[in-house]
Amino acid sequence: MTLDRIELRGLRARGRHGCLPAERELGQEFVVDVSLGLDVRPAAADDDLSRTVDYGSLAGRLVAVVEGEPVNLIETLAERLAKICLEDATVAEAEVTVHKPSAPVPHPFTDVAVKIRRSRP
Repeated sequence: MTLDRIELRGLRARGRHGCLPAERELGQEFVVDVSLGLDVRPAAADDDLSRTVDYGSLAGRLVAVVEGEPVNLIETLAERLAKICLEDATVAEAEVTVHKPSAPVPHPFTDVAVKIRRSRP
């Protein structure tokens, strides 16, 4: 069966993630995109939010992680966010992209991002 997708893009939150002391002290904005794989037919058939992902609630939980305990790597942050996405029993897989547009890169650049895909075993 092909999974349906619910996507939340451009979720912004300030965090203190990074390896450099200044990143931990000053913090910076992170941007998160998630794409969730699930079957939306049960929710659509009954027009019932309880049978799908409440993306407003999910956004709040994701922001809490970004604003929460600092980590060195955005890879680690992406793993934590994917875990939050998969806590919802309706979600079979989650693709998470963490963008760090103000990363300490000494050359002109547009974005640094890590994208991971995780699924239920």
